[in-house]
Amino acid sequence: MVFNQHGGPRSALLTAASGSPQRVCWEGSQFSFLYNVLVPGPKEFYGTAGVHTVEHRISQFYWTGLSRGPIPAAQVFLQREAAERMMQRLAQAGIATGQAYAVLQPGARLPGMRWPVAKFAEIARWLREAHGIASVVNLGARDEDLAAGVRRDMGSLAFIPDALDVRELIALIAGARLFVGNDSGPAHIAAAAKRPSVLIFGVTDPLQWRPWQTQHRVVQTGATFDHPRGDKSVVASQPRPIEAITVEEVRAACEDLLAGHES
Repeated sequence: MVFNQHGGPRSALLTAASGSPQRVCWEGSQFSFLYNVLVPGPKEFYGTAGVHTVEHRISQFYWTGLSRGPIPAAQVFLQREAAERMMQRLAQAGIATGQAYAVLQPGARLPGMRWPVAKFAEIARWLREAHGIASVVNLGARDEDLAAGVRRDMGSLAFIPDALDVRELIALIAGARLFVGNDSGPAHIAAAAKRPSVLIFGVTDPLQWRPWQTQHRVVQTGATFDHPRGDKSVVASQPRPIEAITVEEVRAACEDLLAGHES
């Protein structure tokens, strides 16, 4: 069987080219005639259009026979060699083994998903002065437009390593006391690594994209969303942009997690 979890035209053609006798995707997907098992969307399947993307994606497996039950947390597995390399890089930056550090993630796919770099700098300063927690900033391959501002505003407040491969990024996040960032891929690594996380949301819906089954806090703009499909949201109203979220709001969320309060 082929389960197409994307639903776009290229993935539809690849699914058809596989020659599989059972080709599964959701109703309303592009080139839906290429599938012979079409799964209802969340509104029909769960009774509501707004579900977490994990729930949306597992519906393909429920529809084809998997018994329903509690969906566990995601997992990601640390590679020893990557962990050793990351420990060496942290030590060279003055972060000793066992010292608490936070990973800050200022990048995100869209401008409306990015909290200002200068405010991340304030969080790094506060973590160091109030809690003795060092900060490490992750810059991804698509964050070139942010890099200069990050190095200017945060260079004296945080370790900013050169681009990490995925194994090193997993090792970095897995060792962190706290993850603070925008809705992004590394945020989901943090959830899978069971790291306490503060996530800042702008034009994406935390109902769909919040950390799954791990301790977290969400700071958001107050936006409301329509859900044309289970893994997509469209802003219906947004009373303020993401840059209007205050340092105090994010700091309070961090404080709550550092104090060990449950989600």
